[in-house]
Amino acid sequence: MGPEHQSDAQSAPVRPRQALPPKGSCWYCEKPLDSVKRFCGKPCADAFDEEAEYTR
Repeated sequence: MGPEHQSDAQSAPVRPRQALPPKGSCWYCEKPLDSVKRFCGKPCADAFDEEAEYTR
Protein backbone atom coordinates (compact mmCIF):
# COMPACT_ATOMS: atom_id res chain seq x y z
CA MET A 1 0.00 0.00 0.00
CA GLY A 2 1.30 3.40 -0.92
CA PRO A 3 0.93 6.81 0.71
CA GLU A 4 -2.26 7.47 -1.25
CA HIS A 5 -4.15 5.33 1.28
CA GLN A 6 -3.07 7.59 4.14
CA SER A 7 -4.54 10.65 2.47
CA ASP A 8 -8.05 9.22 2.86
CA ALA A 9 -7.86 9.60 6.62
CA GLN A 10 -6.57 13.14 6.23
CA SER A 11 -9.06 14.27 3.57
CA ALA A 12 -11.43 15.66 6.22
CA PRO A 13 -9.09 17.60 8.49
CA VAL A 14 -10.01 17.81 12.16
CA ARG A 15 -9.80 21.33 13.51
CA PRO A 16 -6.78 21.34 15.79
CA ARG A 17 -7.71 22.14 19.37
CA GLN A 18 -5.09 24.91 19.37
CA ALA A 19 -7.20 26.72 16.76
CA LEU A 20 -10.21 26.80 19.10
CA PRO A 21 -10.75 30.20 20.67
CA PRO A 22 -10.67 30.30 24.48
CA LYS A 23 -14.27 30.72 25.65
CA GLY A 24 -13.97 30.91 29.43
CA SER A 25 -14.89 27.25 29.92
CA CYS A 26 -13.58 23.83 28.96
CA TRP A 27 -14.56 22.90 25.39
CA TYR A 28 -15.20 19.33 26.55
CA CYS A 29 -16.78 19.41 30.02
CA GLU A 30 -17.78 23.11 30.24
CA LYS A 31 -15.93 23.59 33.54
CA PRO A 32 -15.34 27.36 34.06
CA LEU A 33 -11.81 28.44 33.14
CA ASP A 34 -9.80 31.64 32.74
CA SER A 35 -9.89 33.49 29.45
CA VAL A 36 -6.73 31.80 28.13
CA LYS A 37 -7.26 28.06 28.59
CA ARG A 38 -9.37 25.93 26.24
CA PHE A 39 -9.49 22.75 28.35
CA CYS A 40 -9.37 22.15 32.11
CA GLY A 41 -6.76 19.43 31.67
CA LYS A 42 -5.15 16.85 29.42
CA PRO A 43 -7.91 14.22 29.88
CA CYS A 44 -10.54 16.60 28.48
CA ALA A 45 -8.25 17.76 25.66
CA ASP A 46 -7.51 14.15 24.68
CA ALA A 47 -11.19 13.20 24.89
CA PHE A 48 -12.07 16.18 22.69
CA ASP A 49 -9.51 15.06 20.09
CA GLU A 50 -10.78 11.48 20.20
CA GLU A 51 -14.38 12.56 19.76
CA ALA A 52 -13.43 14.85 16.87
CA GLU A 53 -11.88 11.87 15.08
CA TYR A 54 -15.17 9.96 15.15
CA THR A 55 -17.50 12.85 14.34
CA ARG A 56 -16.05 14.13 11.07
